[in-house]
Amino acid sequence: MTLYADAYEHVVGIRLYPGSLNVVLDHEFVLPEDRLRIEPKDYGGRVGMNIVTCRIGGLPAFIVRTDQNEAGVGHHGREVVEVAAPVRLRDALGLVDGDTIEVVIEGSDADPRSSSDGE
Repeated sequence: MTLYADAYEHVVGIRLYPGSLNVVLDHEFVLPEDRLRIEPKDYGGRVGMNIVTCRIGGLPAFIVRTDQNEAGVGHHGREVVEVAAPVRLRDALGLVDGDTIEVVIEGSDADPRSSSDGE
């Protein structure tokens, strides 16, 4: 997250905490068409990033996913969403591994929810 910090801030308008909360779903989550993008040339990297506005535990946040993860060939499968926010979500929401948390996609009926796993 630190490598992408300036690019994220430019796209979403706020500085995100340098870490994400991995939420493990009981199903695959496919990115919606309506999402923000960071192209590799925007930050000098090698991978495109997708950003979806959401809420987690009532807090504003963003699902961030690399193109590789979306294709199913990255560090996480599609059943894992990485959620980033301006605060450390574990602390702000009092989460520990295995807790259940709801992630609501802004402007969508999508329902990615399950347990937290890492930050």
